[in-house]
Amino acid sequence: MMRVLGLVKFVFITGGVLSSVGKGITTSSIGKMLQARGYTVSAMKIDPYVNVDAGTMNPFMHGEVFVTEDGGETDLDLGHYERFLDINLSKLSNITTGKVYASVIAKERSGGYLGQCVQIIPHVTDEIKRLIRSAAKSSGADVFLVEIGGTIGDIEGLPFLEAVRQMRLEEEAHDALFVHVALVPILSPTNEQKSKPCQHSVQEMRRIGIQPDIIVARCRVPLESDVRRKIALFGSVPVEAVFSSYDAECLYQIPMNLDGQGMGDYISKRLMLNGRAPDWGPWVSVVEEFMNASRSLRIAMCGKYTKLSDSYVSITEALKHAGARVGCRISTEWIETTRFEEDPSKVDQLAEYDGVMVLPGFGSRGTEGKIRAVHYARVNGKPILGVCYGFQLAVVEFARNVLGLVDANTTEVDPKTPHPVIDLLPEQRQLESLGGTMRLGAYRIIVEPGTMVHRLYNSEVVVERHRHRYEVNPKYWDLLRDHGMVLSGWSDDRKRVEFIELPGHPFFLGTQSHPEFRSRPGHPSKPYLGFVSAAAGSPVQNPV
Repeated sequence: MMRVLGLVKFVFITGGVLSSVGKGITTSSIGKMLQARGYTVSAMKIDPYVNVDAGTMNPFMHGEVFVTEDGGETDLDLGHYERFLDINLSKLSNITTGKVYASVIAKERSGGYLGQCVQIIPHVTDEIKRLIRSAAKSSGADVFLVEIGGTIGDIEGLPFLEAVRQMRLEEEAHDALFVHVALVPILSPTNEQKSKPCQHSVQEMRRIGIQPDIIVARCRVPLESDVRRKIALFGSVPVEAVFSSYDAECLYQIPMNLDGQGMGDYISKRLMLNGRAPDWGPWVSVVEEFMNASRSLRIAMCGKYTKLSDSYVSITEALKHAGARVGCRISTEWIETTRFEEDPSKVDQLAEYDGVMVLPGFGSRGTEGKIRAVHYARVNGKPILGVCYGFQLAVVEFARNVLGLVDANTTEVDPKTPHPVIDLLPEQRQLESLGGTMRLGAYRIIVEPGTMVHRLYNSEVVVERHRHRYEVNPKYWDLLRDHGMVLSGWSDDRKRVEFIELPGHPFFLGTQSHPEFRSRPGHPSKPYLGFVSAAAGSPVQNPV
């Protein structure tokens, strides 16, 4: 059957047993398999929490806040989608309970439901379906992937599951597909793969009216054939619809691992797409770049959310992208900077590392430790990259120890500092709401010719994504320059500093932006590539 142009097909991805089981990577892998067959793909993440977006959530609780080009503060899985699929998503690609209810309540208050008792079904579920279809239509994709966060059985996820259950009935049978991802643990004493958690997860899906079409078993190793048959039997799917997502040496191998089991062909057949053979050539080249990297680099990740590595997932991936390009495997080692405050001598441990990352964050905890990390890297010639808050604290360190302004600080930490070298953006001063009000999304940056940043980008105008409320105080620009700091990048209107660097240092770079959000496997971010090149002892004038 030929594909009807202009009609989008939907793939809904759910998860069971526990969160973080790998739905985001499975979703990305499905998209990659379809892309390899020549189809256009886009994706959406549904998060059942009541927050309107991820912007006000602690990274310890939620992980990284991923920022889209249009300034959406979204779930970190959108980062996986963008990196695997090499597409830019928008704030439409992340919906939450808060966003849905805000829309429904606004309609009710304006008289949109006059005479009706507003209920979960049909009003909330209709709004969910509207948001999904609207995002799918605006994407123009052949296939639209919808990942539903959380686990089956969560109370807050039920309206979303009901909405997609209805969508399955409303779409043609070959235009909607359910993929369920569930854990198959291995018991250590017997080394036995246990399918029961997966079976119960599928049973819960069926209890609420959804029969999965495909089951993806998440396990450390490939599924044994008898376990696969058991999952198929109790999950009421053909055995050829059960696939194994097992641990891979390189994250970007997973789409090909699943495709090698026949998953791409099965999805194409089930959705009645044209039977195209996949072209994995370009992706194989990307994966080989990672697999062929031999030298190990140790990078000190100096931050305050280090107990949950997902807090900085885009940064770690950007480092890996850059490492693969220069033939290095990146070992990221997490350092809670409060330890440098409790015992300043511990900062000398940074001598063991090839490079120092000073990570983003908010608030006062750990900031003095970050400043000590900047100081160590600056005076000892250790390659350093400061991102967002790390960039701002690099300015504070320079002001204190080079300008001699010993009480210099950011007003975020000390509103009464006599030397506010980092201060609130003027447009932020009268704001009463915190959600979605930062300087967010992609902005043009003017790069000063002849600087290291210019050599890295080989361009005088670049675009990077932002998420901040504070900036380098213009009152101190001249003083910073007079003492040797190069202000090497500017906002389009030249009202705020975007990059700083120090000539004569092996690599000292701070960026107000978040270049990691635009990094891709095979196309690493230029600041990260320059940093990793310097950490590897290579010149940074003309990185590959």
